[in-house]
Amino acid sequence: MKTDIEIAQQATLKPIEQIAEQLELAEEDWEPFGRTKAKISDRLLQKLEDKPDGKVILVTSINPTPAGEGKSTVAVGLGQALNKIGKKAIIALREPSLGPVMGIKGGAAGGGYSQVLPMEEINLHFTGDLHAITAANNLLAAIIDNHIHQGNALNIDPRRIEWKRVMDMNDRSLRNIIVGLGGPKQGSPREDHFQITVASEIMAILCLAKDLEDLKERLSNIVIGYTYDEQPVQVRDLEVEGALTLLLKDAIKPNLVQTTENTPAIIHGGPFANIAHGCNSIMATKTAQKLADYVVTEAGFGADLGAEKFLDIKSRIGKIRTDAVVIVATIRALKMHGGVPKDALKEENLEALKEGVKNLQKHIETIKHFGLPFVVAINKFPTDTEQELEWVERWCLEQDIDVALTDVWGKGGEGGILLAKKVVEKAASPQTFQPIYELEDSLEAKIRKIAQIVYGAKDIELSPKAQQQIAYYEKQGWGNLPVCMAKTQYSLSDDPKKIGRPENFMIHIRELKPSVGAGFIVVLTGDVMTMPGLPKKPAALNMNVENSGKITGLF
Repeated sequence: MKTDIEIAQQATLKPIEQIAEQLELAEEDWEPFGRTKAKISDRLLQKLEDKPDGKVILVTSINPTPAGEGKSTVAVGLGQALNKIGKKAIIALREPSLGPVMGIKGGAAGGGYSQVLPMEEINLHFTGDLHAITAANNLLAAIIDNHIHQGNALNIDPRRIEWKRVMDMNDRSLRNIIVGLGGPKQGSPREDHFQITVASEIMAILCLAKDLEDLKERLSNIVIGYTYDEQPVQVRDLEVEGALTLLLKDAIKPNLVQTTENTPAIIHGGPFANIAHGCNSIMATKTAQKLADYVVTEAGFGADLGAEKFLDIKSRIGKIRTDAVVIVATIRALKMHGGVPKDALKEENLEALKEGVKNLQKHIETIKHFGLPFVVAINKFPTDTEQELEWVERWCLEQDIDVALTDVWGKGGEGGILLAKKVVEKAASPQTFQPIYELEDSLEAKIRKIAQIVYGAKDIELSPKAQQQIAYYEKQGWGNLPVCMAKTQYSLSDDPKKIGRPENFMIHIRELKPSVGAGFIVVLTGDVMTMPGLPKKPAALNMNVENSGKITGLF
């Protein structure tokens, strides 16, 4: 069986100008970034504003497991399948982060015969967007420390600086550090922290900005910390929003690539859904809507994280209508949620499926609560038995749930035609969309509604620090912002060990963080961290590049 990278390297890529021509882009609408990548003009949306919007198909999944669900693979395969049945479709995905690529999770370019290409470049440095975000984030960090060193005219309290430095790598050693050591000329000593780049508020801002002007305004609204008299300090007070925007002037432009079947794909932005809002950029999604009849996009991890944030945060800010949802599940992951260890997944186990399917049921209930039409996609793996596949299909039909068996990893778009036909039908059906909460709700009420309706929690438990922060944020006028929950992806609860569908649990709210520039309040639950660590045997140990330039060991 060929690996993902072997399939990718044997695929025939069209020159990127042919993909641009396929989308009827004029010369001024795009600029090449090598032979197989391009940047789309950030002014194209304004040029196309009078064109009707294509339908948006959101791909989400059950809670992920180490067995993998293949959500991005299904999204790519569905886009290819829609083109095969005569629909004009574009795929809109996030950019991968180097941290998970070199760590354990893997990439975000799909797999098998349903990949976005060139996968090696997409999974590595791509067009440098994440590096630009890293530079902008760390420029702001340097400006803050320099301001304090040069006299601290804004009266910033060094003990209450919220802004953290970032890097696009998993490095647990940098979670908690001390900066400014070495004497008076080296700065003011203080405790500091690193996050992974995708957790930066600047990443969220890039993905939620409507254009360059909106990007600059959102950057100016970032709260970097507080004064000694507990007043918020924003980027506009430091007068650095212009320089930050300058570093992001190219990163704001969406990236155009193609799939293994030459279907156009727009890849842009990469916030994680467990510590950020988990969706690609508004500009990418809305540009794709203007260029195609169907846009297939995905939101990170399960419906409890990515889909909830897509629908409660991104859709609100971007005024995006979702026409249908695909909920991806695999036999392997359902068995793991039913208690089967990873090393026993190849063995048929219908009893484990009966228990594990409860996790799928909860995500179905969540999408139903939003009032959206949906299809369950069973993402087929070679180890699945006919009895297991038939059992899940029968369970769905007994629940009056539309289901489609897909084999897009092994067959590309051909393996997703049934799913594509069902999605077209669902996207044409009526819907009564309703968000989980209203913006006028209090912050505590928003958090509670997500915990109870989406996670199935008994209630929330606020730490004293979280209670104080809620009161302060609402006093500052931030209470009407959406909330972005930071929670483990592995469980509906805030405990990664509680797999399946846990019951009678509490969601523990540790603290909150203001992302006023992005336009939401981050709520940290349990012990979720914004700087991951590497596993005992990182994926990087298997990677290499030959003298010819050929990359090996990358998935």
